[in-house]
Amino acid sequence: MRSVRARAALGATLVVAVALIGAGLAVLLVLRDNLIGQADLQAEVAARDVAGQLATGTASDDVELDDEEDHPVQVVDEEGRVVLVSKDLRAVTGTGATGVTPVPSASAGATPSPGDDDDDGDDGQDDDSSSPDSGEVSSDDPEFSDGTATVDRTTADYRFAAVEATTRDGVTLTVYAGAPLAAEQEAVGTVRGAMLTGLPVLLVVVAGVTWLVTRRALRPVEGIRREMAAITASEDLARRVPEPDSRDEIAALARTTNETLTVLEASVERQRRFVADASHELRSPIASLRTQLEVAEAHPELLDLPGAVADTVRLQVLAADLLLLARLDAGEKPGGGTVELGALVREEVSQRTGDRIAVAVEVPEGGAFEVNGSRGQLSRVIGNLLDNAQRHAEGSVAVSVAADGRGVRVEVRDDGAGVPEDERERIFERFVRLDDARSRDDGGAGLGLAIARDVAVRHGGTLTVHRADEGGAAFRLWLPRPA
Repeated sequence: MRSVRARAALGATLVVAVALIGAGLAVLLVLRDNLIGQADLQAEVAARDVAGQLATGTASDDVELDDEEDHPVQVVDEEGRVVLVSKDLRAVTGTGATGVTPVPSASAGATPSPGDDDDDGDDGQDDDSSSPDSGEVSSDDPEFSDGTATVDRTTADYRFAAVEATTRDGVTLTVYAGAPLAAEQEAVGTVRGAMLTGLPVLLVVVAGVTWLVTRRALRPVEGIRREMAAITASEDLARRVPEPDSRDEIAALARTTNETLTVLEASVERQRRFVADASHELRSPIASLRTQLEVAEAHPELLDLPGAVADTVRLQVLAADLLLLARLDAGEKPGGGTVELGALVREEVSQRTGDRIAVAVEVPEGGAFEVNGSRGQLSRVIGNLLDNAQRHAEGSVAVSVAADGRGVRVEVRDDGAGVPEDERERIFERFVRLDDARSRDDGGAGLGLAIARDVAVRHGGTLTVHRADEGGAAFRLWLPRPA
């Protein structure tokens, strides 16, 4: 049952089984109720017919019993004595009395003869005036009951209806008339048998169809799994899983998997390139520093102390940049403090005493330019942008702070050669230096702009480059205001 196909087939079969069993029981109950209702109607009609004859004064022996085999009749009086039964009725259960032998009684429907006189010799008008002209059949709903009857040596189940009738003499009789349940039992049995026979077949069909459909639907998933296993074994991230032609969820899964592999391949390649570039950048100052130390060991008078210090500082800066990038790649989130960018820009510029070009600061007085984030990381971004501008500017560097929609914009401009349009995204990649900045002495390691953009993104902002009005590059840092 660990297979999805097996679980799907079993689940579908159970659901269909429950639904069919419930529907079958409902159909059987409705069918049985309808057939019993028809039997009740037939029994009631037969009972009221006999009750009507008795109420109109028909003698027990003269009551006409139609279709006695299908509608056996039994009439009892108030004391439960049988006064009338069908001709071939031999035994009965489910009625008020179980006897089948009538008890002779003049009150059971017999009427006096017209020629009979009373003791005073009158014509009988006084007696007739004191008795009703005819009896009465109860208008209440009859009572129904289940029972059996043996008619001409054949015993069967019947549905009996009990109807009360009052004769001319005021005697209350109860008429029991039955309707056979053989048709109902046969119909219900036939339907039940058909359901019991067809249900297993239908469940087998449902299970088989579900198995085949699920197998066909999951076949592309198996292809994706095999290809992913092969990619994992070979470590070849250039491979892609097969994408089915369908437009369903499986095709979407395959496309998403390939997109993930593409991103993963690019990430791994970027990490490999990063390690190679970092090794290359570290090797040069280390080799230079080692050479100077070896020369100083052999000839102390030839020690280039400023060069050794410069190489050491370069190593320290590069190590700090690599450590910051590692923290950013690990998902380090900026602190939740509030930073006033106007004050931060003024403070950063005031500390830059060794710049070859003075930086012009444009921050409106009284402006509130607060953002959420890490003061140290944002200071690093502004410092990197100013370092880049100093490296490429010819005679002017300016930094401005202004409100921009729901955020704050910091723009650093220079009057240098600018950045070609097709290189404006590439310069934010790690260890990328354009041709005019290839010198390691002047151009750095190519990590400043990459760090600046990563920090901006981590703060929910953006960092882009445009053409400045002075003709050089304009780097625009946008950060959202606190919510």
